[in-house]
Amino acid sequence: MLESGDNTLIKFGDNLRKLRVAQSISQQQLAFESGLSREYINRIENGNVNISLKNIVAIANVLNIAVKDFFFNF
Repeated sequence: MLESGDNTLIKFGDNLRKLRVAQSISQQQLAFESGLSREYINRIENGNVNISLKNIVAIANVLNIAVKDFFFNF
């Protein structure tokens, strides 16, 4: 189980949410297009899961951004 105060996961999740909302994409749409579940996207955005590199790339492809764009404000 992840510690609730894991800043890295929280920052990543916050950045994902900001990037997704900036493109007016719902969690459901992002999940569908990336092949992940909406619940998993929600858990990532809330910092409750340690996302794999494979899934980071899948989400970046849907958002049409570079993987490095998730790592601002670190």
